[in-house]
Amino acid sequence: MSRPRAVIFGCAGPDLTPAERAFFRDSDPLGFILFARNVDTPDRTRQLVDNLRACVARSDAPVLIDQEGGRVARLKRPHWRKAPPARLFGDLYARDPERGLEAVRLNSRLLAADVASVGCDVDCLPVLDIAFPETHAVIGDRAYADRPEPVAALGRAAAEGLLVEGVMPVIKHIPGHGRATVDSHRSLPKVSAPRDVLERTDFVPFKLLADLPWAMTGHLLFEAVDPAACITVSARGVQEVIRDHIGFDGLLLSDDLSMQALGGSLGERAGRALAAGCDVALHCNGQMNEMTEIAGQTGPMTGAAGRRFDGGRAFLARHHDPAGRAGLAAAAARLAALMPEWG
Repeated sequence: MSRPRAVIFGCAGPDLTPAERAFFRDSDPLGFILFARNVDTPDRTRQLVDNLRACVARSDAPVLIDQEGGRVARLKRPHWRKAPPARLFGDLYARDPERGLEAVRLNSRLLAADVASVGCDVDCLPVLDIAFPETHAVIGDRAYADRPEPVAALGRAAAEGLLVEGVMPVIKHIPGHGRATVDSHRSLPKVSAPRDVLERTDFVPFKLLADLPWAMTGHLLFEAVDPAACITVSARGVQEVIRDHIGFDGLLLSDDLSMQALGGSLGERAGRALAAGCDVALHCNGQMNEMTEIAGQTGPMTGAAGRRFDGGRAFLARHHDPAGRAGLAAAAARLAALMPEWG
């Protein structure tokens, strides 16, 4: 049986066009990702997810979504709850660590329930980037805290909350986006911090959560790691930092290839990311011309990537322990008691 293509694609709107159906059938991507442009009513969104999986004839094709809470939420009111940003959990943790960890775990169970309600099974959470004084607003309150240990502890709790409800977490943006002073959607951040400083700070949360099954790169250039290439397309960065120093051996996704931090054509970006050691290239904007170019420059997942993907599914199955409707209602009530200031 052939392996799917080493890419995850988005689509243009809330319904698939005939051209999209044919393209996805022929290109056979590993999975898909939803954005706000794809989300309408719960039923319509669920139908889109079902149709995406039908295109590749794999009921287990992963469908990702960014449902962090705060500013980054694709599922919004009135159909889905509004969740707090990460920083509020960090603030609660600073006052009372036990309550902070309980709150973030409960919140992630509720996030997972919303994600699963439309058929998605991967949430691009937790953000393990550290908040520094210079951190660009694109991260901002998406970061839990300004030190590695609370970021790791809260990130672990967030991942646990997703896992028990059957949703795969994705640690991001490995090996750390916190020192970026520009938005990687628009240009390439360059970080000049020495390697030993990075290993004592930015890399630590990822090292502490390296056992989790999925991770997403950050589009940053670390001068102390590879002065010539962004981590996503740096074989040295992927191998020496992500695989060796951090010790992450799970499924490694690139961040969105359409972000302007990366140079070259879309096909070149995809090819370079996979050649550098990413297992899967991620392309989010749903533009057919770009997806066609990427499909022409990417092939099936490698055997190692396939093993990592299968290992992730087994990991998720071992941790799956859903609360059920009554349990989720109790979780929401307890979270409200822990964070009464959040409306």
